[in-house]
Amino acid sequence: MIRHRGAEGSLPVPAAEAIEILTLLAADPQPDLREKALETLRKWDRAEVRKVLASSGTPPGVLQSGAEHLAAGDEELTKTLLSNPALPAEARHLLQPQPASPPPATEPPGEDPPKPLPPPPLAETDTESSTQPHRAPAAHLVNEQSALEILTRVVAGEKIEDVTGGPVYTPPEVIKRDDELTDDDRLTLIQKVNRMNVVQKIKAALTGNLETRALLVRDSNKVISRAVAQSPKVSDTEAETYAAAKNVSEDVLRLLAGNRRFMKAYPVMKALVNNPRAPIDVTIPLVRRMNGRDLKELSQNHNIPDVIRNLAQKVIREKEEGSRAKLPWQK
Repeated sequence: MIRHRGAEGSLPVPAAEAIEILTLLAADPQPDLREKALETLRKWDRAEVRKVLASSGTPPGVLQSGAEHLAAGDEELTKTLLSNPALPAEARHLLQPQPASPPPATEPPGEDPPKPLPPPPLAETDTESSTQPHRAPAAHLVNEQSALEILTRVVAGEKIEDVTGGPVYTPPEVIKRDDELTDDDRLTLIQKVNRMNVVQKIKAALTGNLETRALLVRDSNKVISRAVAQSPKVSDTEAETYAAAKNVSEDVLRLLAGNRRFMKAYPVMKALVNNPRAPIDVTIPLVRRMNGRDLKELSQNHNIPDVIRNLAQKVIREKEEGSRAKLPWQK
């Protein structure tokens, strides 16, 4: 119900927050919500939309969605997004005009074209060399859509080696138990994670240790951070840390909120509701599940959106009115 109201633009929130919600819902996997949100945005005052997407304080996920779903055919909006320093690199690459390919070279008349050189001989490889990082199958060809497909299939139960068609190298520091990691291991781990390709990072996010997940949950590629949130190894305590973090993507926060196991853990819910970066359509249903003390703190928290703070105040008033003893003539 809340998400449908958000797609209609009828939530009781300031215009800027309503536009942020609509922009996110424009990328929603549910077709009816997505189409409704896009329809509402098309009718919205374009100056207000541009103002939101021009702000460096707008969440990166909103800017990314705006670039993917709103900028096409709108030159002014494209310029607005490109001038925003907070625009993610992936979205900037999407919007920037690509250079034209140079025309094919032509041979002067009367001259035979040069014969192609024979291909270099294939180097012999053994089993050990086939497992090195640079041997990951077609790693340079994995784009975001392919990476998301790989992640979806692995989460569904397939082995990543079966999905990619070859072995995927994992550094030993990634799979070591956390209590076995030395300071040198941690330093080496940072360097090795930075050198990993997308496929290796997906595997490390799903099967690696806590130290590895803590590095990858903030990866600029949102498929990698999604893989961390979907890892079966994430504990409730770890989920609480991610739910409270201000530097993780909105996709991570949405996945945590959509996980039944984590939503049975009260500290995770509390962390999400108090996180100003958490999407409003995710946190609104959680407010009524807060206890009295946390509701009071929430009602006085000026770091969260106004709609969440106002809802907390409303719930407090409702609980107070419900607990008052009624007079005889009121029964």
